[in-house]
Amino acid sequence: MSEAGKKLFIKTYGCQMNTYDSERMTSVLAGQGYSPAESVEDADLVLLNTCHIREKAAEKVYSELGRLRHLKTGNPDLRIGVAGCVAQAEGREILARADLVDLVVGPQAYHRLPQMLEAVADGGRPVETDFPAEDKFDHLPETTGPRRAPSAFLTVQEGCDKFCAFCVVPYTRGAEVSRPAARIEAEARRLVASGVVEVTLLGQNVNAYRDQDDVTLAALVSRLARIEGLERIRYTTSHPNDMCGDLIAAHAAEPKLMPYLHLPVQAGSDRILRAMNRKHTAAEYLNLLGRIRAARPDIALSGDFIVGFPGETEEDFQATLDLVRAVEYAHAFSFAYSARPGTPAAGRAEVDADVKAERLYRLQALLQEQQTRFLHSMIGRTLPVLLEKPGRNPGQLAGKSPYLNAVHLAAGPEHLGRIVPVRIAGASTNSLSGELAA
Repeated sequence: MSEAGKKLFIKTYGCQMNTYDSERMTSVLAGQGYSPAESVEDADLVLLNTCHIREKAAEKVYSELGRLRHLKTGNPDLRIGVAGCVAQAEGREILARADLVDLVVGPQAYHRLPQMLEAVADGGRPVETDFPAEDKFDHLPETTGPRRAPSAFLTVQEGCDKFCAFCVVPYTRGAEVSRPAARIEAEARRLVASGVVEVTLLGQNVNAYRDQDDVTLAALVSRLARIEGLERIRYTTSHPNDMCGDLIAAHAAEPKLMPYLHLPVQAGSDRILRAMNRKHTAAEYLNLLGRIRAARPDIALSGDFIVGFPGETEEDFQATLDLVRAVEYAHAFSFAYSARPGTPAAGRAEVDADVKAERLYRLQALLQEQQTRFLHSMIGRTLPVLLEKPGRNPGQLAGKSPYLNAVHLAAGPEHLGRIVPVRIAGASTNSLSGELAA
């Protein structure tokens, strides 16, 4: 069935991996004649690319579907699909709870969307949530054509084998799979040819990357760094247990590898880390950070924290605060624990909600103090900033420093997509401001 001239709208939730997957789905459906719609009202096909990490993720999806119902009522030919991790976790339950949904597709089956739409046209409501034997990356189209942004995500690894007690990723994304380095390099070259100067290598556990030829993440970074025109390389998200010596050394040896590392620890109490099945101690994490800072003294460190994990006492929480004080984070994400159905921790007795909220407030206040110190330490420095988009005010551009700080400055559109020297003059709560340097 031809879908020529149809419009596609994808609403993307959650992580950078979902952003990447939305781009791939757009490419898959472009081959079926779909072009991007400016809004959901203009679309013939709406896909919700969902995330299962945040609290009550499934219920938020059903709320969004409720808001789409009037569009379906007014246009019975409108197709609505649910993709991503909530789709993987809920499967046919979504069809049972939301009769306006035409298809449900998990992260491993996006290449099946054309066949699924054919099934919808024939009156079906297909669900694809199996983990197929073939690699989904074998079937997704190559990235081609011009880009408006000079920075791009590039998935190199998917899935996780760690089975942290709070996490749904092993169940929604499957086991760890690494893409062949040659294919990643080819995609990176296509991105550079389309105007990209910075890539962020993505994986649920990206530093576990090791392809069938034993190419590690450090070796992959080295290969990508040789691509002419690729100026910056980043990677996220990492697990402390896979932060190997060659990757630490790469931070010292490779100037294109940016001095920023997101390395979640989740808690500072060894008792809670064991309950989370993290398989590292607080001391081991701190020792690891010492090695990383010895290799790259100016590295900006980021982390994730869960407050109020089942069984957490005030003493456990104080251990988390102690770890944060010892590290001095440039940035961090922190959340109150909420159970994810199907995870080992889901049935455990939870900490009182008010206690969780009060602890989260204290932790976030400390993390904000550290972020503020880091941002203010940039004032007076001249940093190379990649200018990516128009700023908040007319005549402004916005970009990223090597440390992943947002930077705003007065500059003309001719500077878009370029890395320029910027003298940092001020710092706000979450960003920097500056001016073009000579």
